[in-house]
Amino acid sequence: MKKTLRHAGFALALATGALFASPFAQAADSGTYSQERAMCGHIQQDRAACIREAGAAAQAARQGNLSSANADTYRRNALARCQLHQTSVDRAACEARVTGQGDTTIDGSVLGGGLIRETVTTLPPTRMPR
Repeated sequence: MKKTLRHAGFALALATGALFASPFAQAADSGTYSQERAMCGHIQQDRAACIREAGAAAQAARQGNLSSANADTYRRNALARCQLHQTSVDRAACEARVTGQGDTTIDGSVLGGGLIRETVTTLPPTRMPR
C-alpha cells in the first residue's frame, strides 16, 4: 500500500510539474503570448499549429533562446541572397528591390504570407532582325 501511494504521489508530482512547465501555463500571463494566441484563428494558419507555435515561442523566450537580429543583419542576409543571380544585371536588380532603390514598390504583409517587392526598370527597345 505504501509503495502504491508513493508511486501515486510521484506521478502526481510529475503531472503537476509538467502542467507548470508547459508553455501555456507559464506563458499565460505574458502579454506577447496572449496577443499571439489571440491572433490564432484570424490568420491563414491552422489554429492548433498557431497555438503550438505561440507556446513554443513563449517557452523559448523564457529560456533566453528567442532573439531578433538587428535591421542591419537582416539587410546583409537579404543582399547575400542576391549573390545567387548569375548576371550582374539581375544581381543589381535584386539589390535595388531589397534596398528599395529606384521605382520599387512593396506590397503584402508577413501575416499574409510575405512581402512582394517589385522594381520597374525601363529598357530601351531592341531591334528585331529582318
